[in-house]
Amino acid sequence: MALYGFSMNPCLESVEVRHSNANLSTTLIKPRWSWFNRKSTCSFRKLTKQLKEVRCSSLRKTVSPMESERNDLIVDTPVSGEEETGHVTRFKMSDFMILDRVSVGLAGRADEVISEAIVKDSASPLYNSRVVLRRLTSARAQRRGRRAIEVLKKLVGRRILYHSYSMQVYGYVSSRKGGSHSSFTLVHGYHGSFSLRHWLQQPDWLPTLEATLALDEESVRRVGDDSVGGPAVSRQLRLTRILLRDLLIGVNYLHCHGIAHTELRLENVHISPVDRHIKVGILGNAADFYEDGSNRSASDSNMDRRQMMIAFDMRCVGFMMAKMVLRELMDPVIFTKFKTFLMKGNDPSCLREFLLPILTRNSATGNIGLQILDRNWGAGWNLLSLLLAAKRSKRISCIDALRHPFLCGPRWRVVPSMDIIRWGLGSTAVRITEEYIYRTAQRDRLAHFIELMEMLNPHSRPKNWLELLPGKWRLLYSTGRHIGLTLRQPPLRVLIGDAYLTIARPSKSNTRLSVTSEIGFTAMMGHDWPHNKRGIKGKLQVNSSSSLKAGERLYLNDMAMEGFSLGQSNSEKSIIEKLSSRKWRKVIPFTELPSSLPVAKLLLDNIEVSMTLDETLKQGVDVAINIVQEIRTQIPPEMFELTNIVCGTYVDSRMLILRGVNGSALIFTRSCVNEEL
Repeated sequence: MALYGFSMNPCLESVEVRHSNANLSTTLIKPRWSWFNRKSTCSFRKLTKQLKEVRCSSLRKTVSPMESERNDLIVDTPVSGEEETGHVTRFKMSDFMILDRVSVGLAGRADEVISEAIVKDSASPLYNSRVVLRRLTSARAQRRGRRAIEVLKKLVGRRILYHSYSMQVYGYVSSRKGGSHSSFTLVHGYHGSFSLRHWLQQPDWLPTLEATLALDEESVRRVGDDSVGGPAVSRQLRLTRILLRDLLIGVNYLHCHGIAHTELRLENVHISPVDRHIKVGILGNAADFYEDGSNRSASDSNMDRRQMMIAFDMRCVGFMMAKMVLRELMDPVIFTKFKTFLMKGNDPSCLREFLLPILTRNSATGNIGLQILDRNWGAGWNLLSLLLAAKRSKRISCIDALRHPFLCGPRWRVVPSMDIIRWGLGSTAVRITEEYIYRTAQRDRLAHFIELMEMLNPHSRPKNWLELLPGKWRLLYSTGRHIGLTLRQPPLRVLIGDAYLTIARPSKSNTRLSVTSEIGFTAMMGHDWPHNKRGIKGKLQVNSSSSLKAGERLYLNDMAMEGFSLGQSNSEKSIIEKLSSRKWRKVIPFTELPSSLPVAKLLLDNIEVSMTLDETLKQGVDVAINIVQEIRTQIPPEMFELTNIVCGTYVDSRMLILRGVNGSALIFTRSCVNEEL
């Protein structure tokens, strides 16, 4: 009979040796050990020397990278001994008085029966305290319960912090029949019947939670407060910061001890009115970072496992943050679309573009969650995209998330990274274009932001553009032409819809690109067009092929412009003035306007133009010509004649800036690839 492993806990009185060919176990009775007894260490080394033929390994199943992305990650653990320790107590059912109510907010499963009880044993330190009894009926549920006790024993080194941010496990109730476990009940702390999901579903959740957390002026000063956007937005933003920071501190505590929670959901998080801390649910499904049980191991497999589990927890935190801020995601149908968007391979940095139609469906300006994420140059969208990044290596850690500007607030001075600066410039430019009030001040400000983004372009080489360019881009703004109807009196009214630029790469080995410009419009034939915008819908499409090569964008200085009647443009003058100010000197790594910037030149050829209408045009060819002419008048010429696009000056996963032959800039945002979502 071959031995294949053994499990041992220094806090218990037994060592369990398991056999590979039968469900048998041999218990070696040893004296009770202590963590601080030096002699016990020698006994442990002696025992391991005697059993050197036995391979020591963790009996829990290893988790593959594919399984780590599941919402329910089940980890099987060996059955530990049940002797009472200093931190876990073995109770009897006679020690409790069962109450006639069930805690509905404790995320019970089908194989768990949850009830509230009061400890009536006068000798217990929990006398007259309310606890929760979680009866685990199946073998799998009992493994989760024993795993929660095992994790508690690993975290006893810093009990105060553990009790502050996690639901405390007091002990268990177990009975044996015929050498096997017939029942197992976990006894853990009671922090109210509501989970965080139940809190958020209450109609008066905001004032009730504020009263539960006992927010005072010190709490406001600690997390920072904003006054722009109304009191409702400021209050919810403040509360969101408190909850997220508390949650991240608790999750970081687990990660520092080599443990991943793997089941972070709103249903598993509670708020204690006693110490006003977030309580993460019982750690019955926690997993170790290291397969061999050693925190000092630095093997590649252990590091990959650690990165995978931390990334999984951070992704769960991202889902929780999205639901806390955007209440629409509490709807299972909308949340399914949200998850499908991420599973389809779309970049999380484009979440705002994807969710904007959903968030503004009922109110164009009254969505509180949208205002919260848009504040502080779109810092909330940036944090959400870092938590939900497609690549595990790109997801933010707990420490970096706690230092993020979204969670620190304006009263905590955080030095932003260059990525945050680029994100803020792009987010502010998008917000200005959505206002659709293009007066001189806004046009100058947009031109200034575009110049700054071009100077901070992180991808200036054509090989980077080949990876980032493919996709569908929506036109937001053009510095050369106002998009849409003006005060003109055209012969035919045409209402311009969305204009897209779709770029495809046939193969990775080929550097050629296929560029397609699509302009949606509605031709309004009747005289009642101010009140009836239905008309005839159509699409104008321009196809072309392109190639990329490296180039430079030259800036003409005063000496080079002598002898020319054209003076320096207003945008270049404003950029020089801005760079000389103290405010922008700390942000932009240029002391003066550079003479040139690297760009990606686009060489386009073979242009094909086509127009399609949803209905048959009965007015004749002349009306079709007028439609095309009106479209060319309202949209930038670079979208109709792609050869006018000279170069690309900025690109990242979210934003794109192209320059035309006349010097005008076109700013795009990446759109959702799968329109069925």
